[in-house]
Parts: sequence; C-alpha cells; structure tokens
Amino acid sequence: MAAASYAHGVSEVPLLGETIGENLRRTVERTGDSEALIARHQHYRATYREFWEQIGLAARGLMARGIQPGDRVGIWAPNRYEWVIIQYATARMGAILVNINPAYKSTELEYALKQSGVSLLMLARRYRTTDYVAMVEEVRGQLPDLAQTLVLDDEWDALLEAGQSIPPDELAEREAQLQFDDPINIQYTSGTTGFPKGATLSHHNILNNGFFIGELLSYSERDRVCIPVPFYHCFGMVLGNLACTTHGSCMVIPDEGYDPVTVLETVQAERCTSLYGVPTMFIGELDHPRFNEFDLATLRTGIMAGSPCPIEVMKKVQSIMHMTEVAICYGMTETSPVSTQSAVDDPLDKRVETVGRVHPHLEVKIIDAEGRIVPRGTPGELCTRGYSVMLGYWNNPKATSEAIDAARWMHTGDLATMDDDGYVNIVGRIKDMIIRGGENVYPREIEEFLYRHPDISDVQVIGVPSERYGEEVMAWVRLREGAATSEADLTEYCRGRIATFKIPRYWKFVDAFPMTVTGKIQKFKMRADAIEELGLHAAAQSRTA
Repeated sequence: MAAASYAHGVSEVPLLGETIGENLRRTVERTGDSEALIARHQHYRATYREFWEQIGLAARGLMARGIQPGDRVGIWAPNRYEWVIIQYATARMGAILVNINPAYKSTELEYALKQSGVSLLMLARRYRTTDYVAMVEEVRGQLPDLAQTLVLDDEWDALLEAGQSIPPDELAEREAQLQFDDPINIQYTSGTTGFPKGATLSHHNILNNGFFIGELLSYSERDRVCIPVPFYHCFGMVLGNLACTTHGSCMVIPDEGYDPVTVLETVQAERCTSLYGVPTMFIGELDHPRFNEFDLATLRTGIMAGSPCPIEVMKKVQSIMHMTEVAICYGMTETSPVSTQSAVDDPLDKRVETVGRVHPHLEVKIIDAEGRIVPRGTPGELCTRGYSVMLGYWNNPKATSEAIDAARWMHTGDLATMDDDGYVNIVGRIKDMIIRGGENVYPREIEEFLYRHPDISDVQVIGVPSERYGEEVMAWVRLREGAATSEADLTEYCRGRIATFKIPRYWKFVDAFPMTVTGKIQKFKMRADAIEELGLHAAAQSRTA
C-alpha cells in the first residue's frame, strides 16, 4: 500500500520564541557594524547599528503621534528604505502594520483602510503616474477611523524628530509588554472575486518563517540579498527582510519598482550573493538584450517563487546567472507565507521539478474532495498546519472558518502531489484545473511542455467554456523577439507529443499577461477576456486540435 501524502518538518533548530524587536536587538549586538540596508535609488546605506537607531526613533515618533499597541498603521508606498524602517518600528512599539498594495486604486484603497480601521496612513507622495495624496483626499470622507496621514517624502524627518521627545525608556516599557503571538501585520490577499481579505499575522508567524527561509539558504552576515519584489507582499517583507535580519544579512533595494536592468546593475555593483524574483522577473532579466554586459559571478543563491516556475527558466538561472543554490519556495500569505522549500543541496531534478519539502516545524497533507489523505503520487488539495498559519482574516470570521478547518489546517486551494521522498509538486489551482470531456487537464503540465519550444518565451494555459466538452484548452503565448511561429506551427508541434485532449484548441499571441504587482498571473482575467473575445471573433481565434 502506498504511503500517505503527509509530511512534517522535523528540526533540531527550535522555533524563535521572541518578538521581532527582540530578535533584531540580538542581531544588532552580534553584527552591528555590518551593512543592514541599502536603497540604491535613494542613495541610502545603513549599518545594523544605524538601522536600529533609526527604527527606535521612528517607533518613538509613532508613540509621539499617539499610536497605541494594536492600532493599525497603514503603509502605502513602493519599495524604499522608509518602508523597511516602518516595518520594524511598528513591530517594536506594538502597532499592527497594514500593507497597502501600491497598485490599488481609490475603491480598493478605501476598502482596505476602512476594513482594517487604519488610524494613521503613511504614504508616498506618488508612484509612477498615480498621485497618492490626491487619491487619499478623494476617499477620506468615507474613512472615519483615519485620523492622521504622513507623507514620507515631506514628513519623514519630522517623524524622527518627534521621536526625540519620547524617552527611550518609554519605548522599552512598551516593548516589554508585547507577546510574540500578538497580531503585528495585516496583508490583503489578491481577491479573484469580491474584495480581498486581510490575513492577520503575528510576530511568531512571520519572524519564524523568515528565519527558517534564511536557514535553508545558509544566510549569514556575508550575504547581500537583492530584493526587487515588493515589500507590501510577504515575498519582500518576510522572505526578503526578515530572512536577512534574522541572520545579519544585508537587504539591498534596487529601485522602487521592478526594472530588469536596474536589478542586474545592482547585483553587479553591490556584489549581491542572492537574488529574488517571480518567474516573469527572471525571464525579463535573462531575455534582456543587455544581459551579457553584467557580471553576476557573486550570486550563489536566491528564491524563485510566487507562481509556477518553468523548468527551462530555472535551469538558466542556475547556470548562466550562477545561482547554483537557488531555491524554489511555495506558500501563501495566509501561511506567512512559505510552507515548502527546496534545499541548496537538493538533487538538481528535485530543485527544478518540485517546490521542495515541508518547512521545519510545519505539517502538510494532500487530500481528496472528501477530505481524505490521498496516496503519494495522487493529486489533491494541499493543506498546511503549524506555527505559520495566520491568526485569521481581520474582522472576517466567516472567511476564516472557510479557510481554516476545525483541526487548524489551512486549505490552500492548490492541487499538488507528493513523491516517495516527500517532495511536493504543484500541479495547478483547483479552480484552474480544466475538465475537458471528463478528462482532468492540468495547465501546468501543458505549460511545461510548451516552454520547450525554442520560439516560446512564456506561456500560460487556461480553460474556456465549450458547449461540446464543457471546457476547452487555450494557450496564451509570448514569443521570443523575432520569432514568427504560427498557431498551426504550435498545434503541429504538440501532435504526437502530448495527448490530443491536452492540445490547445485556441491560441492567443500576446506581449504580456495580466498580472498583479507581485508578478502573479491573473488567469481569471485571462479567462474573462478570452470568453469575450471568443464570443465575438471565435473563427479568427481558433485552430482545431
């Protein structure tokens, strides 16, 4: 009888039973003169000792503004050094940091601020073409809890100056009252329908997750981590910042937003040893015409996460980007976020074909539609349990109970398999799985096959409605520059190589995919666009497989 798809992360390294501030204090005592934070676009550099002092001043500045433990403090800004200081300042003085997506428009902004009850919003003056200050004024009348705003570009120095009026002893007294299970962060998850939900996370959740991410990457004070992923998301503030500060590594911010050339320049100039990104970011760097101009030899590791990682892209990252110890991480905001991760010494096939094994001190299982654990090798829904599972959705007990069952298992909605060695492979989302004429079709499998085509730079597969089969397969394709491959060519490429029912019925050539600011592909938008287009121009869009 096959073993059950269940695993738990045995570890001789104990969980950290402390707050974020307590942990950072120990790092500062150990590596105070090492560089902690670099923001190249702001010409900012700080050692751990300087970083600690500025965090303390910012925390006392918040206290001078009347912020109490448990108050919600919003941060609405792209990546900049002040964001990082606020992350740790709120943790030290007990406020709950509410991360606001830099891409939000007025309706989304109003919802997040109102739903979380933010009393102080710290914001950039603008980001790209969006005037943040004007947008806040537009919705302010609908936000009875919003008592204060602070524009980082104009009032940052005043916040630090106000901190001088609060004695350090008062901050120390405040810190002494905090418990590591206290809520410290609200992150709004990307909603595919309706409004997003606020995952509420504790010190214990995100501090330990960041720590064990860094442990598995073998971080130390010698590492310099290039972080082009956004801080508002767990990828930036946990996998990035907290993995660094728990190990004395240096956080390096290349720019306020993602730009492939800026990332490559930063890795070279700052001699970074680690680089983060979602697959589309690495594809953008590898495919950039200036890629060969940059010396990336200092890189040894990094993380590719956020969406399924194409095997061919991973192989290039390991070889021509020198990231021989690159890891795949899998998780979700609600689990702080990482549940599984590949190790730097895992066999090559495990590092390119799976999302690794269960994280230390966590449990994972894979279940069928009735909630029963399936045998290894059988697809089912992946569930996670342990210290990383969120406290719940902020002020939303109904949604919390739907996501976390009575035994505290977080249901991810992802389809996965587990092999005999405990390695997990994500085969798709439950809602993304295509059922064509009774056959289960996993988009990830078709995507991996199409990535092998020499003319394809990126591809995403979705299901669209079909009267005859229930659903049909559709592929959105981004070709390499100069390629002239046609729909007929791609259909012929598939024949005899994959089952006929898996060959896309529809093809669509695009320059980009709809995605979130973190680089996650929004397949629900692709599906909606495709349904509209196919209804109007079905004959022009299709090819019979």
